[in-house]
Amino acid sequence: MSTKEEVLEQKKTVTKKNRDHEIVLFNDDYNTFDHVIETLIYACDHTPEQAEQCSLLVHYKGKCTVKTGPYNDLKPRCSKLLEAGLNAEITD
Repeated sequence: MSTKEEVLEQKKTVTKKNRDHEIVLFNDDYNTFDHVIETLIYACDHTPEQAEQCSLLVHYKGKCTVKTGPYNDLKPRCSKLLEAGLNAEITD
């Protein structure tokens, strides 16, 4: 029979292994809404509606998480955003 502490410790370990990363997109004064939207559709597989909403959030809030997932999936996507002249980073 296990104690509650043992069960909680096991749960925390599993959560850390499966933890996703995020691509955060930051606002800038250079890129147009159309460019940001098109790039999000291309690089992050957003629908036009998702891309538009993210671009508005970035504009008004300064940043927005645009994609969540495993690091290996996000790395090439973030590279595409950077190559398109957007300001983005992968966070834990």
